[in-house]
Amino acid sequence: MNKLALYFEYPFVRYAMIVGVLIALCSSLLGVTLVLKRFSFIGDGLSHVAFGATAVAAAMRLTNNFLLVLPVTILCAILLLRTGQNAMIKGDAAIAMISVGTLAVGYLIMNVFSKSANISGDVCATLFGSTSILTLTATEVWLSAVLSVAVTAVFLVFYHKIFAVTFDEDFATATGIKAKLYNLILAVVIAVVIVIAMNLVGALLISALVIFPALSAMRAFKTFKAVTVCSVLISVSCAALGILISIVAGTPVGSTIVAVDIAGFFAFSAIGLITRRIN
Repeated sequence: MNKLALYFEYPFVRYAMIVGVLIALCSSLLGVTLVLKRFSFIGDGLSHVAFGATAVAAAMRLTNNFLLVLPVTILCAILLLRTGQNAMIKGDAAIAMISVGTLAVGYLIMNVFSKSANISGDVCATLFGSTSILTLTATEVWLSAVLSVAVTAVFLVFYHKIFAVTFDEDFATATGIKAKLYNLILAVVIAVVIVIAMNLVGALLISALVIFPALSAMRAFKTFKAVTVCSVLISVSCAALGILISIVAGTPVGSTIVAVDIAGFFAFSAIGLITRRIN
């Protein structure tokens, strides 16, 4: 405890904790809906898009890659949604196509145009998150906070519409709900979450923050609201615990958070199994 108290006197440690909790909160809110709609791999596809955009921003020497990465990822989220509704290219094929394509192009651009002496290190940090929590700045924290508040507000305001679209899109459309519009909102919001999560957990680990808390909560609860609330609590707790372990043990932040999420999934699976046997 004394060691942790000493570390938390430094601003960069507090920044990592704040951003980690905010990312966990946002990703878990959307995770339940994406898992239930069997569209959870959209996070994986868009994270690879963000990697490709980051590579382009690095090649262009942009001081703030958010200016390129965020709009490109949002645009690809919209394109992915439209392409996934095409009868000739189904949703999973569209995700695979965009995911693999942008990942390959991004890696190619980093190798061809990068002037860094440690290309492998740059790629590894982008894919798996920063190995150090020293990289977060006050500007990134404020930007993450603003975007996280916006994501949470969108989810709360449109909660009932998202609920209807999640379980029965055709019925929701028949009752006058603009299902395509709310699917579009979900795609844009998950794109925003992925971009703000890139620095902390990396492109390849973002999907874990979306999927594991939702699946863990589903092992213990059955209603949409209960699963969503439980997913948020699990995600935030695992993120905070993962960051604390990372500080003490000196392990990579993103990988540690995901490892704690995996442990949480097995714990809730055991709880769900025991509960079913009792009942």
